[in-house]
Order: sequence, then C-alpha cells, then structure tokens
Amino acid sequence: MQSLRMIKILFALIFISILSGCVSSSAQKPALVSEAETTLESFKRFPELTPFFEHAYGYAVFPSVGKGAFWVGGAYGKGIVYKKHVAVAKTELKQVSVGFAFGGQAFSEILFFENAKTFDDFMSGSMALSAQASASVLTEGAAASAGTQGVTAGSSVHEYKARYVNGTAVFTQNKGGLMVEAAIAGQHFEIKDL
Repeated sequence: MQSLRMIKILFALIFISILSGCVSSSAQKPALVSEAETTLESFKRFPELTPFFEHAYGYAVFPSVGKGAFWVGGAYGKGIVYKKHVAVAKTELKQVSVGFAFGGQAFSEILFFENAKTFDDFMSGSMALSAQASASVLTEGAAASAGTQGVTAGSSVHEYKARYVNGTAVFTQNKGGLMVEAAIAGQHFEIKDL
C-alpha cells in the first residue's frame, strides 16, 4: 500500500516535469528569473552564506528541484546562472540514481563557484557533481555545515574556502516531502541562453 503511494508520487513529479517543459521559453523566462530572485533572497537570510555571496565568482540558483524515487530515482529543476551577481544564462539540473531511495521531495538549491575556472566548467555544460559532493541543508534556526570546519557569520576567507569541494559549494532548502536519500552526486547541468 505504501509503495503504491510512493509510485504515485514519483509519477506525479515526472508528469509535472513534463508539463513544465511544454511552457514556451518566452513566457517562462520572466517567471523563472523572478522565482530565482525570490529564492536568492531566501538563501541570503542565512548568515553563514554571506561569505559565499560576497566572494564567489558566480552561482546557479534552482528555485524548485523535484526529486522522486522508488529504487530508481530522478531529480529535475530549472534555474538561473549568475556571474558577479548578474543573470547570464538559464540552466537545467538533471539527476538519475539507482539504489536504496524511496519517496519524493522538493527543495531549492544554490551552487556557488569559487573561481572563473569552476564557473567556466559549469557554463561549458560538462560539469557534473562528483561522488565527493555534498550539500548543506539549510533550516530555520539551525545551520548545517558542508565541510569539517564550522563557519559563523563572521567567517574568514580561509574558513569559507574549506566548504568548497572542487571549487563548488552546494546548499539546499527543503520545500516539502520526505525522502530516504538526499545525495546530490551525479547531478548534471545543461546551459541555455537567457
């Protein structure tokens, strides 16, 4: 009975993803940029992200990533890429996974790029998050750490760099749902003109 419910959730997420792809590009652009700006403001409420916003070469913001799984899982989301705080491109996040994972969830995600090389790798469309990648899950009243060193609002340059893995730092905010798996490894990104 429970597995049937999970299958329904997975198919609902897939159906919504397909329908969202049917919206015309010109009608979608303003809404996506607006959603990304709202999501950015939400992420900026967390003081531990201040050093990333101040020092990152660029970042990609995904207002809503839907993820579902019943042994085989997937995730999909659309976002906006920023270079020096200016929107420069659209991006799509795709992920397929196999293994012990059940359920569904929706979350917002932001990727910070430490330098021009990492940003250029992302913009080339050849970047995928490796098995070493992990996301810090941000929650109200509690801050999670992406690395082994804690960071406070008054963090130094050395401390915030400790949270980058291969030039990328990833943070998520849960929007709802429950899932017994929260890995970001294997996420692939496609870049499109703004």
